[in-house]
Amino acid sequence: MRKSDRESGGTPVGAHQSIAGGFVKAVERAVETGCECLQIFTRNINQWSVSPIDPAAAAAFRAAVRDAGLACVVAHDSYLINPAAADESLRDKSIAGLVTELERAEQLGIRWVVAHPGAAGEQPLDRALARAADGIAAALDRTSGLAAGVLVETTAGQGSCLGATFAEIAAILDRIDAQAARRKRVGVCLDTCHVFAAGYPLHPPAALDDTLAEFDRLIGMRRLKLIHANDSKRDRGSRVDRHEEIGKGKIGQAAFAAIMTHPRLAGIPIVLETPKEGPDGKPTPANDRRNLALLRRLAAR
Repeated sequence: MRKSDRESGGTPVGAHQSIAGGFVKAVERAVETGCECLQIFTRNINQWSVSPIDPAAAAAFRAAVRDAGLACVVAHDSYLINPAAADESLRDKSIAGLVTELERAEQLGIRWVVAHPGAAGEQPLDRALARAADGIAAALDRTSGLAAGVLVETTAGQGSCLGATFAEIAAILDRIDAQAARRKRVGVCLDTCHVFAAGYPLHPPAALDDTLAEFDRLIGMRRLKLIHANDSKRDRGSRVDRHEEIGKGKIGQAAFAAIMTHPRLAGIPIVLETPKEGPDGKPTPANDRRNLALLRRLAAR
């Protein structure tokens, strides 16, 4: 695919890709679908155990990323990780798991690991937020010599999941920031489906302005390093996390046009996590191509 077919008005767009077959395969899938940026899992996200990365495979991945001209590559951590967990054994495993994620990202030349802040369970909110922050901080402290850092992801607030409000994200960041050395290694990933399901409006443009103004007031736009672009199968405020293809859900195409052209979001990498299954239920690159093409058309308005 030609570079001109991939450009999106200064805002790089891409998609999450599978590493099945090897890390380089994810880059090949990104190129095949016209990605300018890429998100991967670096491991099986449904298991605690993980095999070491072969140094040759890591070098090949870094070379493939350079050759593909990808603007950025990020990793997403395992869904098993819960730094807010009340159970000490689970929390210890979660902190160790996040350390592993950061070490693997560093080996692959990946700057950011996207991480959910965790779930409170039966804990009071303030206690859970403090445990989430301290757990992430512990992982950062244990990897203080690395460049790779953590992007705390906004959530839909499903169940007892933390991070559904900008105030909760801010509370986590403020506690992590208590040690200045950590500050440059922690930022935020804003997921459009999640913030919409959590109740934040993304359209009309004036409402998006208000949402971003609140984000800036509580967190700071400088902390926003990545956007997950996902439409929502459920209504605003549902607190249900169900991703949909761009323009086919409750957020709608007009909202994504506003997002793609908003000056405060210009240049922030955007990654799709939209469904990849075709009519036969099997993954198809056509879905990513279609969603990326739509984002680019909306960016050109």
